[in-house]
Amino acid sequence: MAKLSTATRDKMPAKDFALPGGRYPVEDKKHAANAKSRASQQYNAGNLSAGQKAKVDAKANKVLGKKK
Repeated sequence: MAKLSTATRDKMPAKDFALPGGRYPVEDKKHAANAKSRASQQYNAGNLSAGQKAKVDAKANKVLGKKK
């Protein structure tokens, strides 16, 4: 997975993130898979709601070409 620099991340459009505020980049398959993993981790730690996790999973699945 390519490392995102701060400058590159700041230039990315909002549509390339699963949640507002530049959280969970999903611009390619590697980042989408990582976003799903990190969202699950944060959900299990109690830092992410079920709704937020579902949004991350749905957006990442779209990038990954999965149907649910």
